Amino acid sequence: MTTRLQRGLPTLALLGVTASWGSTFFLIKDLLAEISVVDFLALRFAIAGAVAFAIAHRSVFRLSRDDLRHAVILGLVYGCAQLLQTVGLSHTAASVSGFVTGMYVVATPIFSAVLFHEHIRATVWLAVALSTTGLGLLALNGLSVSTGVGLIFAAAMLYALHIVGLGQWSRSDNAVGLSVVQLMVIAALCLTVTAPDGMGTPDTAAGWTSLIYMALIPGALALFAQTWAQSQISATRTAIIMTMEPVWAAFFAVLFGGESLTPRMLMGGALVLAAMYLVELGPPIRPDPDTTGTQAAPASPHLPL
Repeated sequence: MTTRLQRGLPTLALLGVTASWGSTFFLIKDLLAEISVVDFLALRFAIAGAVAFAIAHRSVFRLSRDDLRHAVILGLVYGCAQLLQTVGLSHTAASVSGFVTGMYVVATPIFSAVLFHEHIRATVWLAVALSTTGLGLLALNGLSVSTGVGLIFAAAMLYALHIVGLGQWSRSDNAVGLSVVQLMVIAALCLTVTAPDGMGTPDTAAGWTSLIYMALIPGALALFAQTWAQSQISATRTAIIMTMEPVWAAFFAVLFGGESLTPRMLMGGALVLAAMYLVELGPPIRPDPDTTGTQAAPASPHLPL
C-alpha cells in the first residue's frame, strides 16, 4: 500500500497543480479589468518569488553552479512562454488559444526523443493522440487562424521545453531551490518588460485577494509541486497529466461560472482522463540520481514511460 501511494504521489501533485491553474480562469477575467495582463504577470511572479525566497532562501544557496544555471534557463524559458502567450491572447480567441497552448503535449515527447534520445512507448503516443483530441473537443468551436496563433504556438513549444528541462534537471534534493530561482527569474523578466510604461496595481481588495491567491497557490506552490513531481516521473507523462488543466477549468466554469455542461465537455474530459490512465499503466518512477548528486543519464530502452 505504501509503495502504491508513493507511486501515485507525483500524479496527485500534478493533478493539484492543474486544478489550481484551472481555478484561475474566472478570477483572471475580473482582475484584468483592473490591471493589464503584463502588469498582472509582473506582480504575480514578484510576489511569488519574494515569498518563496523569504521562506526557502537556504535552498537557493545549497544549489550547485550547474543547478543554478539550469534554474535560470528554466525561468527564462517559462517567463518568455508566459509573455508570448499573453501577447498572443490579445489577437486570438480564447478557445483557440487554449487548444494551441495544449500542443505542448505533442511537442514534449518529440523534444524528449530528439534532444535526449528517450524511447517513447506506443501507448504513450496513443495517449498523446487521445489528449490532443480531448483538448480539441474542450477548446475548439471551429478553428480560426490569427496573428496571435503563431505567438501562442511558440509559447507552447517553450512550455514543452520547460517540461523536458525540468524532467532532466530536477531532483528531490534540489526541487525547492530550482523552484525559488525560477520564480525570481520569471519575476525579473516580467518586471523588465513592464517597467518602461510603469506598473499598475489592482484597484479593489477583491483584486488584491485574487492576485495574492494566484501568486502563492497556482504560482509558487504549483511550480514547486511540478518541479518535485518531475523529479519522480518523466516529462511526457507530466505533459499528458497536465492536460487536465482545461478539464478543471471547464469544471470550475460550470460550478462557479454559470456555464452549462455540454456533451463536448464530457467527451473531451473523458478522452483526457483516458490518456492519463494510459500513461499511468506504465512504470512511473524515473531512475534514481547517482551518488555524485547528478541525475543518471537515460541510457537504455528501459526509460520511464
